[in-house]
Formats: sequence, structure tokens, C-alpha cells
Amino acid sequence: MSEQNEHAELQITGMRCASCSGRLEKNLNEMPGAEAVVNIATEKASVTFDPAVTSVDAIIATVRKAGFDAHAARDFAAEKQARAAMLRGERNLFLISALLTAPLLIEMALMLFGIHLMMPVWMQWLLATPVQFWAGARFYTGAWSALRSGGSNMDVLVALGTSAAYFLSVAVWLLDLDQPVYFEASAVLITLVLLGKLLEARAKGKASAALEALINLQPKIAHVEHNGQLLDVSAGSLRPEDIFVVRPGESVPVDGVVLEGSSSVDEAMLTGESLPQVKQPDAKVYAATLNQQGLLRCRALAVGSRTQLAAIIHLVEQAQGSKAAIQKLADRISAVFVPTVLAIASLTFAGWYLADAGFSAALINAVAVLVIACPCALGLATPTAVVVATGRAAHAGILVRDAAALERAHQLAVLVVDKTGTLTEGKPAVTDLLPAEGIAAELASSSTMQVLPLLNPLPQAGEEANVKSNFRSLELLRTAAALAQHSSHPLSRALLDHAGQIALPEATNLREQAGLGLSAELGGQTCVLGSPAFAKQQGVALDDAQLLALQTQGKSVIAVARGGALLGLIAFADRLRPSSRDAVARLHEMGVRVVMLSGDNQATAAAIAAQVGITEFRAEVLPQDKAALVESYKQEGRLVGMAGDGINDAPALAAADVGFAMKSGSDIALEAADITLMRNDLASVVDAISLSRATLRKIRQNLFFAFGYNVLGIPLAAAGMLNPMIAGAAMALSSVSVVSNALLLKRWRSPL
Repeated sequence: MSEQNEHAELQITGMRCASCSGRLEKNLNEMPGAEAVVNIATEKASVTFDPAVTSVDAIIATVRKAGFDAHAARDFAAEKQARAAMLRGERNLFLISALLTAPLLIEMALMLFGIHLMMPVWMQWLLATPVQFWAGARFYTGAWSALRSGGSNMDVLVALGTSAAYFLSVAVWLLDLDQPVYFEASAVLITLVLLGKLLEARAKGKASAALEALINLQPKIAHVEHNGQLLDVSAGSLRPEDIFVVRPGESVPVDGVVLEGSSSVDEAMLTGESLPQVKQPDAKVYAATLNQQGLLRCRALAVGSRTQLAAIIHLVEQAQGSKAAIQKLADRISAVFVPTVLAIASLTFAGWYLADAGFSAALINAVAVLVIACPCALGLATPTAVVVATGRAAHAGILVRDAAALERAHQLAVLVVDKTGTLTEGKPAVTDLLPAEGIAAELASSSTMQVLPLLNPLPQAGEEANVKSNFRSLELLRTAAALAQHSSHPLSRALLDHAGQIALPEATNLREQAGLGLSAELGGQTCVLGSPAFAKQQGVALDDAQLLALQTQGKSVIAVARGGALLGLIAFADRLRPSSRDAVARLHEMGVRVVMLSGDNQATAAAIAAQVGITEFRAEVLPQDKAALVESYKQEGRLVGMAGDGINDAPALAAADVGFAMKSGSDIALEAADITLMRNDLASVVDAISLSRATLRKIRQNLFFAFGYNVLGIPLAAAGMLNPMIAGAAMALSSVSVVSNALLLKRWRSPL
């Protein structure tokens, strides 16, 4: 396939079982330049294709040739209306079929009480015929389409079974044979199958309730400033840079930044975090979050399909349309299931007939085998659970890229965790300015090895004359900030924030080594800013005891040198996220081995690891080495996860079996990850693994139920122990039970 591949999402109609979706997927994948995944739970086909080889029209033509119909997927509201109309049609079809079948069923019910009130055969025929060929027409068309394309499906089983009972009854009636008629059996079977599909369609609609709830959150109205006036306009008409106002109790219409005002905003729908977030000028606000208190005046940043909410909806839809690896087992079985059932039904008929049970009894037992063996439950077992789970995950602030990632997460044995921004808040702050002169003596004289406290407040521009005693600290900060102003490293940003309005000289000939430090020309001298190891590489002499005093407190330390001589040390501390320790403890309880990676030195990394309860860590890890470490853990034969947030985490996130990216991280990290955590919290990784395990339990339960149902039902039917109508009721119940069991995932709750 070419690099200019295009993607199409098609809504499919006419699929009724796993064999249908499997056959359609096979047909689409046989098209040149096309790769497709068909999901029966969402009734969608996701197709990636080479436009130089094929087109959307050709893909739709292939779908129709296979006996189904397709159209380009529309927005959720339009598809919901279409499904509602289809559901009404299904309901009406079932009701009419039930009304026609009721007299036949009443006749059977009376027989159970010893009342033999038989209606004329011609009347039974009159009631059963429209059920067979009008209400049941879908089974004939579906069966013909399947057979014509060289496959078989549920429709083949239903059409064969009911037709056998119907035409046997017609023959008995017309030829006046001494045999019972089974018009009621064929009519009841079709009615029960229609009831099962109606209940199944309703249950599948509930499975996408989480996605619908997200879509319904999108605000409809926005208050926009225009020529000094506030106008109420459609939220969809907002454009970037528009100024809008959010009143207390209203939802934010689009993503934006606060210009004026202060308030608390409930972002639970976006992050799963129940505590409101304080919003002040320069803070970002997101579409559909709820403003609780004050009036906010904001500027629009992202609108329409570019908002965080729209991105969440897209990822949820994408995940719900994907296929888990465990589904391949069901697909392989479904491919041979119907032919196998046909063979068993034929053997059942032959066995009973040769055993002198009579043609009628042999046929009815064969019909029971055909009816009870419907593969619907097998096809719904996995995708329905995935649809419910991904919706529940989104509600908890966990965005799953595809079903395969959700499936793999339950098997994670090792979780590699980046320190900064994952275990910590990722916002280091300067805690100590330590000019070189006098530092060693002062440290040596302290019995507790405490470092000098940071000067506070720091001198601002124009105040140098009043702080001559602090000149060395000011010079250290100014030099470090001048070098840091061209770097994007978190410590560099912390330096600049701390320097405030201090006037900074311009550095030239800047050279940066990722993860180590940088050097530049400043005032005609070569200056160095970086890790102690980097400073030593540049020939700068450091006092190791002095460094250790800071590092054992869990602080990160950088050295600043000028002209080859140490100018001083600057220490930083990054606060741990409040939930990190509990999350690590919970991961250990779940049997997950947690490994921390840090670019910090051994002493600092050890201090942080001890604070959160991690016993295994790697210090002084360069960004380019993170992916290699992930690969080394994978070589142990276990599934490895990676949690991180920065650009330098992207290769490791991509290398891991499951990558978890914090929403606050870089776009590159988010793209590389399999799961995005809208709540910047390691506890969300615990939630993702817990939900993955709950989902796999449901899938296994569903598959066991579907397999067990057929393993028990087919032999009973073949042995003549199941009436075809009971078999039909059991078949309908099995599909509804599988979907209902998957819906129980809505009850999942976070373990923390």
C-alpha cells in the first residue's frame, strides 16, 4: 500500500451474526490495496485503502455484492436516528409476526392442559405463511447472499430449519398424509428469532450509551463578544480567537484560555477527577466542562473537531470499532461453525430415520439442531464487551486507542515509569542557590548536612544596589537563566520562572547535549549548565560531599561554571503526585513489577524511589536509552508497559507492549501511546489495568457461555431432547444473555 492511504468508516446494515461480519471482512480484505476490520457490535467497517488502487464506491459495491448494504458513517445523531427507525421497523415486524403466531401458540399451550382444540390445517397454513415468507424474508435473502458468496451464516440455519418444518407440513396437508403438521413450529421459531434480534439490538444500543453521553455533553449555545455586546450563537459557529463568556452554572462551549475572572470548573467528564479545578487568568478551559462559581471571560483556542472532547469521542469510536486479538478465536470458529452444524443436522436426520423413528421425528430433531446452533452469541461475546469497556474507560478519563491495547493491559507484568511528570508533578521548582565560595565550609560545619536556604524574596531588576551581600547568588541565578532561556528542559523552565524579571544577557554559540546539559558563550567566556556528571566532563571540579547533601534529600542538582571554574550549584525539587505511593502499592498488589527510570543521579533517584515504595529503578538514564531498557525487559518474555509524558518518552512508549501517556505530556508522547490518561495520575494506570482485567473476565465468561451453550445444546437437540421451539427460545436467550453480561461492565469502579 502507498504512503497516501486513506481511511473510510462505513456503517453496515444486514449483518446478523459472527459469520456475516467474518465473511464481509474476508471479502473486503481480498480487495487490492484494502485492509478492513468489521465489527458486528458497532455494525461498522473500518477500511484503510490505497486510493490509487480502489475507492470508497468500490468498497461499498463489494459490501453490497456480499449481501449487505453500506454508507459512509454519519455523525452520531444521524446514525442514532437511523437505528431508532430500524428498531421501530424490527419491533413492528415482530409484533405482526407475534399476532399471527399467537393462535398457533395458544393451541399448543392448551394441549399442555389436556385440551385438544385443533384449528383446521388450512387456517394454520394461512397464519404461518406470511410469517414464513414475509416476516422471515430476511432469512432467505441473507442465506442466499451467504451461499452465493461461498459462505454460510445464521440465516442459512434459520431458513433451512423453518423451511423444513413448513414444507413438511404443507406436504402432509396437501397429500393427506398420516403425519402431524408443524406450522406452529416454523412460525414460532421465526417469531422467537425476531424477538431475540429485537432485544439484542436494544441491548447493543445501551452498550454505546457512554459514547452518546459524551456527545450529548457538547454545548449548543455560546455567549460571544461582538462589537461590545454579548450575542448568543451556536457553539459550532465559534472560531479560534473569538472572545466568549461563561456564566456560573454553564458549560464551556469550546477549548479556550481564561482572560478575566476566577472560578472553579468541574472537569470530571474530561478527566474522571471529581475535585473542581481552580481557573484564573491564563488557565485553560475545555469544552463541556462545568463552570461552578464565577464569571469567566475567555478566548477560544480549539473549536469543533479540534477540542479535547471531540478528540475523546473520536478515540472512543475508534476503540469501539477495533478488534481484540481474542476475537480471532471466535472468528476462526465461526468460519467453520455453520458447515459443521449442517453436517451434524444431516447426521441427526439420517440417524433417527435409520433408527425407524420416522421421517417426521427425524426431521424435527434435525431442525432443532439447526435452530439451537445459531452463532450469534459467539460473535457478540467479545465486541460488545469492548464497546462497553471503552465507554466506561472514557468516563473514567482513560482513552483507549484500540481493543488490542485494552486486552494486552491485563497481562502486564512490568510497568516502566518515568519519574518526572509521572510519579512527580513535572513542575520542578528552585529550592537552593549555592554560590561556590564558602559552600563547602558551611556544609562541613553543619552536623545535619543541611544546605543553605534559598534567598527569598529574590532581588528583582533594579534592586541589585540593595542586595550587595547576595551578589554571588544573584550572579549564579542570572548566569544559569541566561543559558537556560534557549532550552525546553523542565529544569530550564523552572530556572526562568524563578528568575522572574531579572535582566538576562544574551548567550551565543549554544550547544546542548540531550539529558546532560549545555554550554554557550556569555560575556566572552564559555559557560556550562548541566548535570554534575556533565560538568565534570567539561573539567569542572565539584565537591561530591556537597552534592550528596542535596541529592539524599531527593533534589535534582545542576552545576553552573564559567571559564572552567565552578560558579555554583542550583537545587530543584519536584513534588510527588499525592496518589503516586498508593498507586505503586496497588500495582504491587496486582502483581505488576514497577521500575522507575530517571535522568537524575543515583542518590536522587534512590530518594524518590524510596518515597513512593519502588525498589527497582534506573538512574542517569539518557532519553535515547529509555526505549532500549523497555526492550530489555520485553526480552525476559513478559508484557511490558511504559508510563510517561515527555517527548523523550515517545520512543519508549512506542516500544512498550502498552504505552500510557499523561494528557499533560507532549503531542508526540500522546501519539506514541496506546492509552491516554486524561487525569495526570499514575492511579489511572491502575484503573486501566483493573478495567482491562474486568473486561477480559467478561469476554471469557461470554465465550464460555456461547461455547457451553452450543456444546450442551447441540447434543441435546440431536438426541431428540429439545423441541425446536424450545431450541429457538434458548438461541434467542443466549444472544441477549451475552450482551446483558457485557453491560455489567458499567458497574466497574476504580480500585483506588
